[in-house]
Amino acid sequence: MIPFLSACCGLAPLSAARAEVMGLLIGVGDYQYLDADLQGPGFDVALMAEVLIGRGVAPDALITLTTMPDAPGMPQGTRMGQPTRAAILAAMQDLTSRAEPGDSVLFYFSGHGSQAPDLNGDEQGGADEILLPMDASGWKGAVASVENALLDDELESWAKSLTDRGVRLIGMIDACHSGTGFRAVSGQGTARVLPPEALGIPDDLPEPVAPLATADKLPLGGEFVFLYSSQSDQRSFEFPIGEGQDQRWHGAFTLAVTQVMREAPNASWRQVLAATRDRMTQGSVRQEPDAEGTMLDTPLFGTGSATARFAVEGGVVQAGLLQGLTEGSQISLFASPSGGEALASATLAKPAPNKTEVTFAAPSPEAAVWAEVTAPAPPAPLRLANPLRRDEADYTDLLAALDAVVEDGIAVWDNSQPDLVPILTEGRLALTGPDGQLDAAGPGASPRVTLREGEDVMQATFRLLENAAHTTRIRAVLAGLGGRGFSIGGPPVTVAVERRAAAPSSDQSCKRGEGFTPHDPAKGVANCDELWLTLTNQSGRVQDITVLYQARDFTLTPIWPVRNLSNRLALGESTRIGLRVEAHDGAAFAEEEILIIALSPEVSERRADLSALATPDRLRDIGPSAGAADTTGAFFGLVSSLMEPEEQGSTRSFSPKRPALTLLRQAVRLQP
Repeated sequence: MIPFLSACCGLAPLSAARAEVMGLLIGVGDYQYLDADLQGPGFDVALMAEVLIGRGVAPDALITLTTMPDAPGMPQGTRMGQPTRAAILAAMQDLTSRAEPGDSVLFYFSGHGSQAPDLNGDEQGGADEILLPMDASGWKGAVASVENALLDDELESWAKSLTDRGVRLIGMIDACHSGTGFRAVSGQGTARVLPPEALGIPDDLPEPVAPLATADKLPLGGEFVFLYSSQSDQRSFEFPIGEGQDQRWHGAFTLAVTQVMREAPNASWRQVLAATRDRMTQGSVRQEPDAEGTMLDTPLFGTGSATARFAVEGGVVQAGLLQGLTEGSQISLFASPSGGEALASATLAKPAPNKTEVTFAAPSPEAAVWAEVTAPAPPAPLRLANPLRRDEADYTDLLAALDAVVEDGIAVWDNSQPDLVPILTEGRLALTGPDGQLDAAGPGASPRVTLREGEDVMQATFRLLENAAHTTRIRAVLAGLGGRGFSIGGPPVTVAVERRAAAPSSDQSCKRGEGFTPHDPAKGVANCDELWLTLTNQSGRVQDITVLYQARDFTLTPIWPVRNLSNRLALGESTRIGLRVEAHDGAAFAEEEILIIALSPEVSERRADLSALATPDRLRDIGPSAGAADTTGAFFGLVSSLMEPEEQGSTRSFSPKRPALTLLRQAVRLQP
């Protein structure tokens, strides 16, 4: 994140009669001098421009500087150019000269970020954050800077020149500068960051000669909001969507935030951030967007769609992967964009980025011209990329075990869109997310095949991958059932976390600590720490709560409810749930997670307890009952029956009137 950007992204309704929205959209995919090309920024700029115009921004009010001016979907009428440093600065000056008090200016950047030495002493971290235009090159000792880079100091000065005059500033950055703690191996995603060494920056530069006093650096004032694609210690990634000629790459943040902006007619920027985070944290990569600014609680500019329905023309839904549609999802068809009775049902075929063909069970009435997703598609099998070697150790047994897992149907090989990337390192098998980042949270953080007493390599590999397949499917189903953008109206259940710090005794048992303090487990917890969650129902309906804990080895442990205690929260009611962290490997880091599932049935319905989702044996037991059919369908039906207890044992398809489900995720970073 960049200080200018550390508060960067938001637009709001404008009070002045002539108030306008204008923007600068920058996408740098092809670099002239750096071997660091990206595939997504050009597509990102086209998508962002399309969404902004859809919200009412005039095309000629947008300056689009992109290395892919012919990107599919690029709107006509924008002012286009190449994203060089000179062009970016000229565009910024153009916006400064045109913007008047009450106007809103949006700055969007998709491309690489990095860090450079702070030579004027204004950075507490000792480094300036930089964005890299297409003509950026390496370190130039004569001028003591990365040539043609865009410094955070420059962006901050420009931002201040706008906000001091009463211009509202929105900034969105789909790039990052963090490389700390990551060891890149390979993977499907591409990180949008260049480490300083890739730019030739020497590591023995002198300290700043004349550090600036804190008081000399005035904070940004006025009205502004900045959205960042990830936390300051995380990387931002781009991923492919679609296949073949239809394949496009997009920044994970850009794809998520544009989906939210399409559907957010009256949301504030804080709600946009929350809904964007909801979507991004469903994936395997830990990338959580952030935001800051005085306009966080200001509504967006323009209007969005108040409905999740999509137009249907000639049997084709006018939406696709860019709108979050998935192959195999069930849809209902309506005569109007909101309300009314369903006229027909159908199944989505393979979606393209912006269109999806439909398979109809019966002829559809001519009036059925709006589609709404009523049941998400069953989750795919666990997808594994081809294993990657990091050394020349003998991995014969581990490779044979991986092949056996695939032959058994637990997983499939899929290099295009893997869930996990197997890494062969130091004589062991480790698993990373699709980004291929080994031990991102610290040494030993990525799960590894570890033999338990009485196990051989084959058995241990099967156990780990079975757990991974089960947990991946559970999360996919819950995310799909969770609906679209629930945080636009705020989550129905709020979560407050407290920690009671503890420590192991000499016999390795845990000694209970004293006192509770508010704490974010994502910032770190230690062995024997207690975490206490206070869950409060702030919705207008009852909520049945299930809490599961996902450990590093993909095991899901039920935390709540226990001992037949009621897990139903009435409106305004709270419950307090405690758990103790136990580190099985006290020398390793780990990224784990608490999953909070809130189900909203009718008051007259029986309580729904989904803790059985943490029991893989029950799921395996139903496999033979499915006969030759795909057991994914039986698995999906089981989740449905668990949500509606009166139907237990049934494998029927979902009803459009199923209870509303919300999935909340609390990251837990276990530290040695």
